[in-house]
Amino acid sequence: MKGCEKSGQSLLDAAMANTMTVKEAAMLWGVTERWVTVLCKEGRIEGAYKKERSWSIPANAKKPADSRIKTGAYRKTKISPDLPLPVGISDYRLAASEYYYVDKTMMIRDFLDERPMVSLFTRPRRFGKTLNMDMIRTFFEKTGEDTSVYFRDKKIWACGKKYRDYQGKYPVIFITFKDVKRDTWEETYDQISKILRQEFERHSELLQSGRCSKYEKLYFKNVLEEKADNTDMMMSLQRLSQMLDEHYGIPPIIIIDEYDTPIQQGHMRGFYDKVILFMRNLFSGGLKDNRHLSYGFLTGILRVAKESIFSGLNNLKVNTILDDRYSEYFGFTSEEVKGMARYYRAEEKYEEICAWYDGYQFGDSDIFNPWSVINYFSNGCQPKAFWQSTGSNEIIGEILAHAGEEMYERLDALLQGKSFLTYIDTGVIYPQIRNNPSSVYSFLLVAGYLKAIKADSAFGGDYMCEVALPNQEIAFVYNKEILQKLTGIIPQAAAVSIQEALYSNDAQRLQKEMHRLLLQSVSCYDTAGENFYHGFVLGLCAMMDNCYYISSNGESGEGRYDIQLLPKAENMPGILIELKAARNFSKDKLKRLSEAALAQIEERKYDTDMEAKGVKTIFKYGVAFSGKQVEITTV
Repeated sequence: MKGCEKSGQSLLDAAMANTMTVKEAAMLWGVTERWVTVLCKEGRIEGAYKKERSWSIPANAKKPADSRIKTGAYRKTKISPDLPLPVGISDYRLAASEYYYVDKTMMIRDFLDERPMVSLFTRPRRFGKTLNMDMIRTFFEKTGEDTSVYFRDKKIWACGKKYRDYQGKYPVIFITFKDVKRDTWEETYDQISKILRQEFERHSELLQSGRCSKYEKLYFKNVLEEKADNTDMMMSLQRLSQMLDEHYGIPPIIIIDEYDTPIQQGHMRGFYDKVILFMRNLFSGGLKDNRHLSYGFLTGILRVAKESIFSGLNNLKVNTILDDRYSEYFGFTSEEVKGMARYYRAEEKYEEICAWYDGYQFGDSDIFNPWSVINYFSNGCQPKAFWQSTGSNEIIGEILAHAGEEMYERLDALLQGKSFLTYIDTGVIYPQIRNNPSSVYSFLLVAGYLKAIKADSAFGGDYMCEVALPNQEIAFVYNKEILQKLTGIIPQAAAVSIQEALYSNDAQRLQKEMHRLLLQSVSCYDTAGENFYHGFVLGLCAMMDNCYYISSNGESGEGRYDIQLLPKAENMPGILIELKAARNFSKDKLKRLSEAALAQIEERKYDTDMEAKGVKTIFKYGVAFSGKQVEITTV
């Protein structure tokens, strides 16, 4: 019996001699111990078995192929001749390998040439900030897989070894606050804490690190188990960066995407001071005088420098829409749009794309709205204001609610295609809104509702800018989301009644409802011009965008119509509206003016475009305004 036991023990010892531990495998394969454990649990290491609490791995086992994706699980599929469009895709690896990707990797080269300690990029929403930050994260992050495969066919890889050597070199802390839009500070704090916990969990290999102290691991566990208090969470970036530095022997990169979203929400919902206090301490710990930081990146819409969120951060490099640095990396350039049009065989649509989505001026680069261009191709090359529903405009509404006569005149001038000179405060802050309504132009510029035709440096690092509307899409958004907020004249019930009248071709009801709406309006209608009424009617029609492709000032027949509603369904009627405006007209004169507007639709054949697209029934309206009076003629 004893001989048998001895023989069995010998066999076990022999077996053990031909195995290696998780730690030994990790060192041999150049990956983390945590990743080797995951591979063992998933059965991807042949012959690996668990003894008590540890894994034993055959000494001759080969490193499995790493199919891990940390930024969103997906499977590679057979690529069709035309790559799909990356609508709503902010995962770089997914966008760069499975979709039509506009190569922005030279941004990495420009950063490495300059290497500022902390960089802040301010751009409007949906201009590629999150995707670019994920690109930077994927390039620099040290992981258990070879992420260079996502860059070998990109521009950065051809720049040479001195740039390629940085690939996969650093641990990375990546946080995005883009979805933190809660109504109370308590809800906001809970969501921010959850985001931070998820990032700690992503680096849970630190719990097994032999280089981190027991005290640090206890703090780490408290964060994961929701035992950390408010002060602990404020210190989370500092503590996590320290542990990563100790474990990997190199300070991490910290990336914070859409850092100002919770701040804007705090301003709108009344917990501004609380969110500012938390964010100031969170960012200071991670980015200010942190010897455990290699580089930092932040993105947002506003600079908010004066709020002292980055107080004392003398290594912060700010890159606004008025700066030349990195100007071509957020949004699409004309060459990039032309290349996309060629790829999807829609080169003849380039001029239409320019009219709708071009016109932004970031530094020295002419830029297209990338979100709208992508959605334009995805929508069968049918133009639409895709950008309008991508975010909240409550801040703009708050400013416009207190706007005076001079501001209205300027905003109305924008609709007429004019520009004007204004002071732009690049460090505009939320509390200024109520005290300084003129800050509206700074907000409109940085938020993407205006473009800077010309910018000259003023005092204190700010600018005097000549501003205008960028394109047709923004003119449409302006009418629907800004002009309505300014006047407050379109109740939902009235809008629905007018839409019903348009759809049923009931000119009498349409005139009655529109007249009632004008009577409820402010006195500025007494002196308003055609452009104002154009915006008024366009704003009403914009609420029907679930049923119609709505456009204004488009070419058709022998001229440009005022407003066209192209139906999305075959059984729906098309709608054409021609507008006229005059001052102090009698009812008879106004009626004749509406008849002239209708005649213009017929004479210039504005229905040519819709007829060519197979629309069988087209309602045509001639609409004339004078002050608060309206006359409508139809056929």
